Amino acid sequence: MLERELGKDVALELRAQFLEDNCDAVEDVTYSRAFAPEELALKREQLTDASIKIADIEEEKKEVMDGYKERLKPLQEQKAEAIKALRDKSETVTEKCYKFFDEDTKMVGFYNKEGNLVNSRPAFKQELQKTIFATLRKTGTDN
Repeated sequence: MLERELGKDVALELRAQFLEDNCDAVEDVTYSRAFAPEELALKREQLTDASIKIADIEEEKKEVMDGYKERLKPLQEQKAEAIKALRDKSETVTEKCYKFFDEDTKMVGFYNKEGNLVNSRPAFKQELQKTIFATLRKTGTDN
């Protein structure tokens, strides 16, 4: 039967030599060794120090990343707008447009400052009532 401990009666500095002299073979073996209380306290201290340093570095990283995010945000918005414009092959604008009624088709058309029709829709009932301007409207063929 194997004993739990060997060579405990030999001084610690001579114990390895004693065990080697009395063994059948020497081999490298991987095993789990329990820590002494002092070693355990040292490991806890090392863990605490490492955790504090990690927290400090993580905070620095967060600050730097926030700075990058702030710098990237307008560029990402600009990129998104450019992608949308390229995909749609147009852009959404708000500008003064000129509203005209076509009494024959009962439609309303909106023209931009360049004279291009930008939107049209059926006229509302109240829009169909003639105004003084509708009777005086220039058609381009009159004087």
